[in-house]
Amino acid sequence: MRHLISLKKQSADDIRAILDIATTLKKKYRAGEPTDLLHGKTLLMFFQKGSTRTRISFEAGMTELGGHAIYLDAAKTQFALADFRDEIRAAMRFGDVLMMRLMRVKDVALAASFDQIPVIDGCSEKYHPCQALADIFTMSERSGGLENIKKVAWLGIENNVSNTLKLACAKLGIDVVLAAPEVNVASVDAELNAAADDTGRVRKILNIKEALRGADYVHTDTWMDVEYFENGKVRPEFANEYERRRSLLMPYQLNAQLIDTYAPQAGIMHCMPMHVGYEITRDAIEHKNSVIFDQAENRKHVQKAILLWLLEKGI
Repeated sequence: MRHLISLKKQSADDIRAILDIATTLKKKYRAGEPTDLLHGKTLLMFFQKGSTRTRISFEAGMTELGGHAIYLDAAKTQFALADFRDEIRAAMRFGDVLMMRLMRVKDVALAASFDQIPVIDGCSEKYHPCQALADIFTMSERSGGLENIKKVAWLGIENNVSNTLKLACAKLGIDVVLAAPEVNVASVDAELNAAADDTGRVRKILNIKEALRGADYVHTDTWMDVEYFENGKVRPEFANEYERRRSLLMPYQLNAQLIDTYAPQAGIMHCMPMHVGYEITRDAIEHKNSVIFDQAENRKHVQKAILLWLLEKGI
């Protein structure tokens, strides 16, 4: 049975197959052609964390495929009271695919280990495969094919998104440079790092000019954790950590001047939500090179492709 958790088990051919399905699905969507390929199928969506794009894109995608998506909020179910392994095995009896946005990937892996239905990691502390695949799909669209993407630069903090992006890119023969002076500790996966490093495609370069030289795309993600803020202001107990991160990471802010100076040809990317004035500026978001909102849209097309690939449905 197929599952999609970290992209460690997916080959370059698997990734290309998913992207090819996404290309066909997007063309059909734009042409107004129906893709009623999952009629009568149910997608279970289990969330422990808040979501905007993940929920909307999966739910809209399942509707377009002719199926139905059920949203499960962990706080409003019996998961808080019962043993997780019992509740999740029972829940999987009601669906055909399970997408999980959880605090800990070990719980995603536990659900997958039962091999009842395909399981998708919709974002955990270590991985975000749906985002990585949508990002690569977006780059391929803009560049006219995967073979035209030579180098991707990542700015800021290494995290779950950069983990899966660097691994997928490396498997596809795309160079990745991490201009990141800090790593989110919870996101570290030594096995994934070793697999990416073994390809010879991933480097860490903190010099911005060198890191961005020749980059086809520059990507970033949030620096600050949501718990640092309350009503738009920094909470006193996090003031020191907030200032430390801001001081350390401001040189790695993705802004128009940085792009225009060091990588004027590069596409500007962000997985969203964006924290304007921190990891990215408004002039970068609105820059002519920005593909940020294409990334957001492509989550839906790629996730439809993931669903079909997991269920081994042809198109």
